Amino acid sequence: MAERAILPFGDPILRKVAKPVDELTPRIIKLLDDMVETLYASDGRAGLAAPQVGVLRRVIVMDCGEGLIELINPEIVELSGEQDGVEACLSFPGYYGHVKRANEVTITSLDREGKPFMLKGEGYLARCIQHEIDHLNGVLFVDHVKDRWLYHEKTKQKIALLDVIRLTNQGS
Repeated sequence: MAERAILPFGDPILRKVAKPVDELTPRIIKLLDDMVETLYASDGRAGLAAPQVGVLRRVIVMDCGEGLIELINPEIVELSGEQDGVEACLSFPGYYGHVKRANEVTITSLDREGKPFMLKGEGYLARCIQHEIDHLNGVLFVDHVKDRWLYHEKTKQKIALLDVIRLTNQGS
């Protein structure tokens, strides 16, 4: 296993749609293992999608407090309810925003052995699943920020989303 670099906001790979995994090869298993190591080394965050480490495949690892979840080719089959909450992203370090998501989600996926399974989540788990699946579709949490403001994690200073995007792109 090896820790991988997480791509920062502004990297064009983050806006691309990831391709399905056609076959569970040793390379995909290594990707899962590396992503798990990267996730746990990344300051206790909840999830990581393969595009965030530069791989355009539909692979996610998550730990939203109830143990490791690995998803290969996840697809949302049902959304219901509504929740407002705070979201942040490893590709957008130092900032968070308020995002509206479904409160309950049901997905289908494959596990690392290629076996299909269904996963239902609500609350924080549902938020994490939606956030990470968005990454597979080239969508970032900043696309959903409801009031167009982000907040700096340390200072809590309110910053216009467009200003953060501009500053981040200048640093890329």
